[in-house]
Amino acid sequence: MWSEDRLNDLLGAPSDALVSDIKRVDGDILILGAGGKIGPMLARMAVRAFEQAGIKRQVWAVSRFSEPGMEDSLQAAGVRTMAADLGNADDLKRLPDAPNVLFLAGRKFGTADSAHETWAMNVSVPTLVARQLGARKYVVYSSGNIYPMVPLHSGGCTEDTPPEPVGEYAMTTLGRERVFEHAAEHLGAQVVLFRLNYAIDLRYGVLHDIAENVLKGQPISLRTPAFNCVWQRYVNEVTLRSLLLAKPGVTKLNVTGPETASVKQTALALGDLLGRAPVFEGQPEDRALLNNAGHCMRLFGYPDVSLDMLIRWQAEWLLSGGRTLNKPTHFEEREGRY
Repeated sequence: MWSEDRLNDLLGAPSDALVSDIKRVDGDILILGAGGKIGPMLARMAVRAFEQAGIKRQVWAVSRFSEPGMEDSLQAAGVRTMAADLGNADDLKRLPDAPNVLFLAGRKFGTADSAHETWAMNVSVPTLVARQLGARKYVVYSSGNIYPMVPLHSGGCTEDTPPEPVGEYAMTTLGRERVFEHAAEHLGAQVVLFRLNYAIDLRYGVLHDIAENVLKGQPISLRTPAFNCVWQRYVNEVTLRSLLLAKPGVTKLNVTGPETASVKQTALALGDLLGRAPVFEGQPEDRALLNNAGHCMRLFGYPDVSLDMLIRWQAEWLLSGGRTLNKPTHFEEREGRY
């Protein structure tokens, strides 16, 4: 049976490969924006990996920690926490002197109504952080949204595909990348741009969005007919192992699953498992936002959980009354309005 404890244990479990690699990570790890969807499990995984490697290191989680109980639960797991506003210069001066920085802070939803807040969070805050922290190793979360939509048969955008952001969220995400590129050139930062799209946690993600629509009998748009997704445990592991990719300058890395998944076939599979026939609307377009993560898989191997298994787990999670974070991905959005 599924439970929060079982899910969290899976998401935070380090592989043997991570335990081996983390021995080569020199110094403590600082996670900025650690209170979001990915940060808490990422921090726990880092602590467990260091423990299993027999290495004494600190893992720092920095966030405003607006969710009750999150800071206490991280501390109980061995994570050092610091409540801070990354847009506040005084708070930035208090950040720990850790040489390895995982930058997760960002804003997406609400951009359509208050774009200035997204620009401040996604461009101004990275500027302040980079100037304050300077020459360290960074894994900077970005998004496949910076790429253009491509033909369904293309295999997805590679790291060499020129950005063509649509909408202000995607523009600011590219802006975050440009800020850290500037820091690499002028401040000595060693930067990995981590271009992720659609991590699956069971409490949120594309599969969760489709499954909820199936259960509620709400129409599922087929205009965006395909997507990429990947198990979040794999994302967490690759994030930590990517610290070893940081070198002078900028390294780009697409992170997602190996499949181009069909929205219709995924909904039908979920419908079979959930006992509800999905309802569809709209005609499929011939392009979608798709990433090619072949380079990532050459470096770190394939995800350890298949898409078919994720679909089964997603259905089981919802049928067992599993919690939702109420953070839809809006993967079907084509005009960049979030």
